[in-house]
Amino acid sequence: MPKFPEPPSVAELRRIGPEIFGLKAGSPLARVFFRGGAWPVSWDEFRFWGPGQSRFDHHLPDAAGQPALGSRGIFYAAGSAPPGALAVCLAEVFQETRIIDSSDREPWFAVFRITRHLDLLDLRGLWPTRASASATISTGAKARARRWSRAIHEAWPDLDGIIYPSSMGGNADAFALYEKATDALPAAPDFHRPLSDPALTAPLLAAASALNYALM
Repeated sequence: MPKFPEPPSVAELRRIGPEIFGLKAGSPLARVFFRGGAWPVSWDEFRFWGPGQSRFDHHLPDAAGQPALGSRGIFYAAGSAPPGALAVCLAEVFQETRIIDSSDREPWFAVFRITRHLDLLDLRGLWPTRASASATISTGAKARARRWSRAIHEAWPDLDGIIYPSSMGGNADAFALYEKATDALPAAPDFHRPLSDPALTAPLLAAASALNYALM
């Protein structure tokens, strides 16, 4: 049996049951996002267009199988555990080129604290094995992982999202929040600056060195 098969049916997932991790209100999360380019967003904006190329996009494609604007939204974030939120965000966002470009598409870094408890499916432990997969769900083919995310969302629509080990960030905690969590974001972030801000120069240099990414 392959270690990362297609997802089971919704009925089978419900029979297996979820492993829930509760993220407490007040927990800090962070994200790097782009205020420019083809799809600019704000720090607290969920992406309702998809599925894109990201691992756990759970959007439904249109009738032609293409990405579409719909009712499902996704929001990717990192926690504060080592190597740190900034390093994990940079590792994930710039993984294709391994070049941290602090100006193209206006990348910003935001840190905020969730305002309520979140129930998240925990992919860091034995649940993937119980569900006939493996830790490869967080490292393997992204298109298949997106199909798992759709099945998970359909099996447990009350979930706020997924917590998983970042494959690019040293297995640090990473988060894919579903649209149900839109009300868990605060009115304003604790930190909100462009990557080009001088205040981030030293942290960016440290993160780039730790990741062995180039910095522009």
